[in-house]
Order: sequence, then C-alpha cells, then structure tokens
Amino acid sequence: MLNHLIRFVLVGGGATLLQFVLLFIFVEFGHFNKIFASALSFAISAVFNYLMNYYFTFASEKSHIETAPKFIAVAALGLLINSTAFALLLVVMPHYLFAQLGATLITLLVNFLLHKMWIYRS
Repeated sequence: MLNHLIRFVLVGGGATLLQFVLLFIFVEFGHFNKIFASALSFAISAVFNYLMNYYFTFASEKSHIETAPKFIAVAALGLLINSTAFALLLVVMPHYLFAQLGATLITLLVNFLLHKMWIYRS
C-alpha cells in the first residue's frame, strides 16, 4: 500500500502540475473564465492521471472497459468537488492559483481512497 501511495502522490503531483500550468495558460493567455479554466484544466489532467495510474501506480491488469467507467465516475466527482471548492475559495483567496491549491487539497484525499479501494482494487 505504501508503494501505491508513493506512486499515487508522484502521479498526482504530475497531474496537479499539469493542471496548474494549463489553468495559468487558459487564464493568462486564453483569457478564459477562471472557473471554466479550472474545470477544463482538471478534465485534461484527469486523462493524464488515469493513464499514469493505470500503467504506473497500480499496474492494472484489468481492462480499460472495467476501469475507465469507474475512473470517469471518480473524475466527475473530483471535478464537482474541485469546481465547487474553487468557486467558493475564489471569493476569499487573493489569487486564483491559491484558490486552486485549496481546491486541490480538498479533492486529494477523496480521490486516493476511491482509486485504491474501488477502481484498482485487486
């Protein structure tokens, strides 16, 4: 379990970095609405997250047909948690990247537990 947690954190860190970079690009250069930019960057990083967790973190032997629908359900829940927390934190945080950091931390624990105990459980 510790090995999975370490890999999960590494993959999650990479996905989070990707999400923050995309958020910055969408807001600063694309002039997207901040909440939409957060949701879009979350969705794109979720694809990266799925593939890396499937192959690297959990080395799943299950088919994508079995794991992908579960992941999509978890990602949709994560998107809901992330977007709601981001929108609420955006009101009180001095910068949108701080709001995203708070939203990311809120989403992290739920995502790990659902990945480990439901999507990739052996």
